[in-house]
Amino acid sequence: MDEDLELIRQRKQEALAARIAALRQGVIRVNDLNFTNMIQEHPLLVVDFSAEWCGPCRHLAPVFEGLAAELAGTVSFATCDIDESRGTASSFDIEVVPTIVFFSHGRAVGRLTGAVSGDVLRAHVRKVFELSE
Repeated sequence: MDEDLELIRQRKQEALAARIAALRQGVIRVNDLNFTNMIQEHPLLVVDFSAEWCGPCRHLAPVFEGLAAELAGTVSFATCDIDESRGTASSFDIEVVPTIVFFSHGRAVGRLTGAVSGDVLRAHVRKVFELSE
């Protein structure tokens, strides 16, 4: 029984360490050069396609960062500047910013367009990736 408890404790410590490491990473910046690697390295990835000149994008940024911190260790979050990464933006038919694209194991599985509230984004992430509350 003591061995079982120790194993449980060890697993919880490992999960906590992974979550802390993810928190330190924050939101990943992706571009044309690293995009393919990022969607392969992060099984559940939410990408915010945005631009520096975009007011709604600036409004969404802190919401996005907060959710990244909240779900660290479970879902990864990235941002992609459409002006710096035209090839990636074009390959996902990004015509409006902000556009958020959800990737599961390298495949786009959903999208949201426009500056959304934290509650809407959180609910969509949980629904798309089938995460419990």
